[in-house]
Amino acid sequence: MMDPIGQGLKSNFRITIIDLPGFGKSEEPIYGWNIYDYCDMLHIFIKQLNIAKPIIIGHSFGGRIAIIYSAHQEVDKLVLLAAPFKKSDNSKTIKTRLLKCASKLPLLNRVKDVAKKYIGSNDYRNASTIMREVLKNTVNEDLTKYAKMIKSPTLLIWGSADLQVPINDAIELEKLIEDCGLVVYDELGHYAYLENINQTMLILNKFLDLERGL
Repeated sequence: MMDPIGQGLKSNFRITIIDLPGFGKSEEPIYGWNIYDYCDMLHIFIKQLNIAKPIIIGHSFGGRIAIIYSAHQEVDKLVLLAAPFKKSDNSKTIKTRLLKCASKLPLLNRVKDVAKKYIGSNDYRNASTIMREVLKNTVNEDLTKYAKMIKSPTLLIWGSADLQVPINDAIELEKLIEDCGLVVYDELGHYAYLENINQTMLILNKFLDLERGL
């Protein structure tokens, strides 16, 4: 999912794309990591590669990690693509409310755990036991205080029709980060950057000062 960005920037930058533990071809952690465990892993990884002041680009879950990392470490520039930073107000969906009501009924309470597998998100339904713990440990973490600590120039790219991380969250996040700009793609969703990759690359080239050969 990040390779189109890497391909577009590789002639000007050293590109490193990470399969985070439990994602892609990387092994799962041995226990349910929280977001700070992932951030520690990223910090160690970057140090081992001898990268100073990296440019960090993170989408969704990766964006969470990028927010915490950039709050504590020196980052040249930061790009957040549909990055959740707080518990979504949309978490109490109709299906979730139905599940809670059903759990109060004696007969339906016995199938509650089975129902959760079908009512939860696709990520949760498809995850292993450990990765379900990871998701539970990360999705409700409020990163507002870390967003306020970010000093690096930051670019947000969002889809106006993102159902997972609403555009109102992006508007709020832009206000929290000191040096920040927001680009919105109309009528695109959670993978807006990828759906409009040509425009994304034009914007990234401008943000990363490639016209000056830097």
